[in-house]
Amino acid sequence: MRMSSVNVKRWIADSVVSGSAAAMLSAAALSLRSKADENSWVGALNGPSQWLWGERAARSRRASLRHTAVGYAIHHGTAVFWALIFERICGRTNRDRLALLSAGRIVAEAAAMAAGAYIVDYGLTPRRLQPGFEKHLRARSMWIVYGAFAAGFVITNLVRRPQAQK
Repeated sequence: MRMSSVNVKRWIADSVVSGSAAAMLSAAALSLRSKADENSWVGALNGPSQWLWGERAARSRRASLRHTAVGYAIHHGTAVFWALIFERICGRTNRDRLALLSAGRIVAEAAAMAAGAYIVDYGLTPRRLQPGFEKHLRARSMWIVYGAFAAGFVITNLVRRPQAQK
């Protein structure tokens, strides 16, 4: 299925919105769970900074531009990447499909996307390019973080869904 230039622009804009929502909700979960699991608000947010600074950076528990800002920027960018895939499958560029989807189906598809992201993040990606969250979080907290990630997709698609039904 070819997309018109209008649809491509909408797809990208929708992906930035839903990816940003997923990034912010999961970052909030990362921070809260990092505080609960290791008494550091930013430890898990520092994890992705290992992409640039190595594994030692991922283990940092202190807030800094080098680790926390870079870690969040990487996290946000990857969330938008996943949103590009999600929005192409489930989003408004597939207007007829979105109008027909139940809220439960949107939740299921967002959960599947989050599970896919986890599998790629921790099963297929080289260690250096993994998020590094696991260096700070317990297994239960990882579930919460990826659930919050999925929630960003769900919320944005449910909010824009009535527009697709017009």
